[in-house]
Parts: sequence; C-alpha cells; structure tokens
Amino acid sequence: MTQSRTHTCNELRMEHVGQKVKISGWMENVREVGSNFAFIVVRDFYGTTQVVIEDEEQMRLVKSVNKESTISVEGTVRERASKNPKQATGDIEIVPEKIEVLGKCRYNELPFEINRSRDADETQRLKYRYLDLRNPAVKQNIILRCNVVAALRQAMTEQGFLEITTPILTASSPEGARDYLVPARKHPGKFYALPQAPQQFKQLLMTSGFDRYFQIAPCFRDEDARGDRSPGEFYQLDMEMAFATQDDVFAVLEEVLPPIFAKYGKYNIASSAPFMRIPYLEAMEKYGSDKPDLRIDLIVQDITALVQGTEFGPFAEGNTVKAIVVSDCDMTRKNIDKLCADVEVQAGAKPYWFKLDEKGELAGGVAKFLADRKDSIVEALGLKPGCLVGVTAGKKEVAQKVAGVMRKMLGNAVPGHMDKERYEFCWIVDFPMYEMGEESGELEFCHNPFSMPSGGMEVLLKAERGEIDPLSITADQYDLVCNGVELSSGAVRNHDPEIMIKAFEMVRLGEEDVKAKFPAMYNAFCYGAPPHAGIAPGVDRMVMLLAGEDSIREVIPFPMNKNAQDIMMDAPSVVEQKQLDELHIAIVPVEE
Repeated sequence: MTQSRTHTCNELRMEHVGQKVKISGWMENVREVGSNFAFIVVRDFYGTTQVVIEDEEQMRLVKSVNKESTISVEGTVRERASKNPKQATGDIEIVPEKIEVLGKCRYNELPFEINRSRDADETQRLKYRYLDLRNPAVKQNIILRCNVVAALRQAMTEQGFLEITTPILTASSPEGARDYLVPARKHPGKFYALPQAPQQFKQLLMTSGFDRYFQIAPCFRDEDARGDRSPGEFYQLDMEMAFATQDDVFAVLEEVLPPIFAKYGKYNIASSAPFMRIPYLEAMEKYGSDKPDLRIDLIVQDITALVQGTEFGPFAEGNTVKAIVVSDCDMTRKNIDKLCADVEVQAGAKPYWFKLDEKGELAGGVAKFLADRKDSIVEALGLKPGCLVGVTAGKKEVAQKVAGVMRKMLGNAVPGHMDKERYEFCWIVDFPMYEMGEESGELEFCHNPFSMPSGGMEVLLKAERGEIDPLSITADQYDLVCNGVELSSGAVRNHDPEIMIKAFEMVRLGEEDVKAKFPAMYNAFCYGAPPHAGIAPGVDRMVMLLAGEDSIREVIPFPMNKNAQDIMMDAPSVVEQKQLDELHIAIVPVEE
C-alpha cells in the first residue's frame, strides 16, 4: 500500500495474525466495555476493521475524539476471541501501539447516523451529501456507476467506435427543452448555451468522415425533476454511425447492453438479441404506453363495440373503452377502489372495474350496466371465475393512457402477473412524424425534427398533394425501453437538405428558417452527407435500473433537489454586481 497505510480496512485476515500493520480511516463506532477497555470500528473506502483498546492513555484519546473523525492505527493483528461472520475482517482485530488523529470531527451530533443515512430526510442527505456518501450502501451505487461507465467504454471501443468529446459552450438550439444560457463577456448581449445533447455535433462528425462516434456525454436541460429524470444535467451514452440503418444501431446496442445488465444488474437475467420490436400504435393499443413494462403479462383489449348502447355515460358512443383482464385476482373491493383512486391521481382520469365471481356472474363496479351482455363479454375476454376486469373510457388517447397506468399498477399489485427479477428490453418503432399541437391546433413535429420520414421525399410530396394524411407519416425513429423505463430515443437522421426543407415546410417553416436555426448542419449536408443513424441511452437511468433504485438521485454523486438546487453548494446563488457589470447584465426584480 501507498500513503500512510500498510493495509486497507477490508484486507486483514487470519494469515496476518502477528504482523505489525497500519490502517487509516473514519472512527465509525466506539463501544466501551470498561474504564480502560473498548472496541473501535474503523471504516475506510474498502470496509471495516475492529481495533481493541486495552490501555488507559489510548482510552483517554479515544474518549476525546468524536465519531467520524479520521484516525490512523498502528499495531499488531491478533485473532478475535468472539468472531463476527458478518464482517469480512471478523476473524481478527488490531491491538494498537499508536493511535493518531488525522482529521477531527468537531461536532458531537451528526445530521444523521452514517449507516442509516438513507432513512434520513432527503434535504438533509443532499445538504450533507459528503456524509451521506460515507454510507457503504450509498457509496456502492457510485462504484456501480463507475464500473458500468468503464464497461460501456470498453464495449463501444471493441465495436469500433471512437470516443470524441464535443463542445460544452455552443449555440442555442430548439431541441425540445429550455436551454441553460451562458452570457458571453466578450460579446455583450449574446449568449452561449449548454448543449441539451451533442445532436448536431455528432451528425457533423458523420459529415466529416468519422465512421463511428461515441462519448459519455454531459447534457444540460432546464426542466423539472421526476423519479427517472434529474434536473439540470445528466449523462448519456451518445453514439452515431455513418452509412447505417436502424438495424445497424439495434445490432450494436443488442450486443453491448445485455452482458452489462446481466453482470452488474440487481437481476442477472436480461433480454438477449434480438429485442422485441413494437410499433408505436401497437404499443399504445396493447399496453397503453410507449414505455411498456414487458415483465407484466397483462394486455389491454378494446371493448368499445361490446359495451356500446349501455346506460353508463362514459361508455357513450364516440368514446373508446379499454379493458385489462387479471386472472386469479383476490383483491377486496376496498383495495380495488384504492387502486382505482391511485390510477386516477397518476393518469388524470377515472378508471372502472367489474369481476366475474365464483358463481359466474358479473359483480361489483360497473357490472350492473353490463348484465344484459354478460355472455358476449365473458366469451370475448375469455373470463373465468376470479377474473378482475379493469376498464377505462374516454377519448382514445385518454382511454389508452389510463389503461397503461392501470395495467402497470395491477401488474404490481396482483401476484403472478409480473416477473420482477429480470430486465426486459424492447424497441418502440414507427413513431408518428407529426402531430396536431394542443395549443396551436396546427401540424407540429411529434418528436425529433432531424429524423428521416419513412418513405423520404415521396411520402412528404403525397401529403403535400393531399393524397395522404400528414398524421399517417411515420419517422425512422425508435425508443429503447427497459422494464417500463425509456432509456433512449434515436433515429435514422434526415441527411438530405431537400427532404429536410420539405419536412419543415409541413410545419410552416421554410428554407430560410432551416438555414437560420441549423446553419452548420444544413451547410454541411450541402457538401455531401452520408446516411447516418444514432441513439443515446441515458447513463443515469441505466444505472438506476441496474441498482434497483426508484429515484435517479440515488445513483448521482452530487444530485440537485427537485427544484434544481444544489443545497450543499448553495447553487444557484447570487453573484457580485461587478460580475454582472462585466457581462452587461441587469437583474429585473420579479413581481410578486
């Protein structure tokens, strides 16, 4: 060992008995047995070792030091009389000859107990993150992250990709989220933007003649937090391939990801290639979501025709009605009603239900409205006694969304319908190119405007001539989903300037708009660009899944809180007027 240690706190074993050693670490715990006798647990990055105090002078030193102070211990290893099989070093202990305080903890009370920091209030954990990270369970997630990133780098390099870093200070670009802007001191009134993603740069690399690019890329978006999304910044495995198709991108990730998930994941079973491919419209019909959790065996069925003509208002003509059949369900009415209330909170619309009881009769929920068509419903849905049927109704998009939420909750709540201990990947393909804007009421890009429309120029011209509905155009775009979490979006890129202009004309933007918004990329494509495609799985989400965590903040070393604040560093913070003057910035008071 280097530094001031001969061994780490996880290294000593029976074969070291009798040896003179020196360890260093944090004084995790002190257990006094008598006036001159105590046990100390010393912890470092690697583990813990017990130290036995049998000396009056050493006892005075130990009593004068608070827990979590850093100390070094020099002494002799001996066999423990009372061994601890739960501790890696539990067969031995150190009898010290010298104890030195290296860094004194000046507080008698800690914000939380280190080994139970995950039970503490999140605000306290984030404020004292350096203490939280001392908890081996918390630290393990960061170690996992390091190992996964190293494995991703190795796998991508073995696939022939070059790791190339792209700029952090760049131009603002309309890519779907708010930019973080950086004032340019030498150019008053102008701003850099932190990249939402290296999208344009990686496409420019393809036009530059690089064949396969990747990087573990930092991305910056001013958006709200949620369980699987950190505000401010995140990292992604960004990749792009020249002369590539959708199948080429799929082949790379289907070879790279499963071994990493199987090796580092909480579960050691991961989908093997090829992953299931599900068209977007089919995913919405069968699973009520474009992020389906395939570990759940429940399928959404359409029963609109079966229930039309009933007296139940939500089943009225014009509405879509969806059903989810759950076999062998013994949930009580109270629990079913509670689940439906939870679905309504999450999905924003109310679901319904009924059961086929042990006598073969429809019972509970909306059963009374369906009694006159019991036989056709039982036959169509294949119902058997004990089946619960979750029902959603409304406009098609609403019925699908609520069904998707209900499917997920039922899969978690009813035993036998979810195989939790595995990683199930799938590709969602054939996304719509366009949609009608909720606010504008006009045609807008549905997702990535850089995607190639399926069918290229021909399909755009047909839409322009009115031969097809623009909403029927799909894009060569795809999402990678694992266990109901969207890991990534990607696409075959629109590398042809003429097709790009025509695609933007569909949303009322002309050639000059394209040149103004994406000047470098448009001009580069005019010099001959190869067909290219790419994707960018989120590293944070990936590690979250591998660690089995529900919150992405558990796998980020220094995360922000839900309000995009770093309360440990007090960021964002007020800056001096001198700094604002240099940047030609004036603060306008916010009106109450």
